[in-house]
Amino acid sequence: MTNSTLTLRSYDFPSIHKLGVGFDTMLEDLIRLTSAQQTNYPPYNLIKTADNQFSIEIAVAGFKEGEIEVSMEKNMLTVTGSKKDGIPENFEYLHRGVSLRNFERTFPLAEHIEVKGALVRDGMLVIELERQIPEEDKPKAIDIKYIK
Repeated sequence: MTNSTLTLRSYDFPSIHKLGVGFDTMLEDLIRLTSAQQTNYPPYNLIKTADNQFSIEIAVAGFKEGEIEVSMEKNMLTVTGSKKDGIPENFEYLHRGVSLRNFERTFPLAEHIEVKGALVRDGMLVIELERQIPEEDKPKAIDIKYIK
């Protein structure tokens, strides 16, 4: 008897649609995320600061005020960095380790996640997020009546 291992080489997410009812949007988001080709620039951190509070830290060293834009449409948070000044012509770089290229990075957010604010501190853009679940979506205890 041989010892064989099954290796999954690719995911066929569209075929998963037939396995569940009402999960269409979740699966479409999963398909979109797995097919998205994002670079690793700029680097970022995702931090859970409390039960319902989160932060996204993005390294934006070298970007000046007015060169970074944060926007949210539906459940997609988009951070865009556009350098307005080019590379200075009056000197030559011997080594350029800090990249100053333009970027656009998107973060899909879950339902009920609100952006509370954004600030730049020590070369890091910090975006503060909070989950605010409406009262009608919170779990409720149902009273049970006993009849004698």
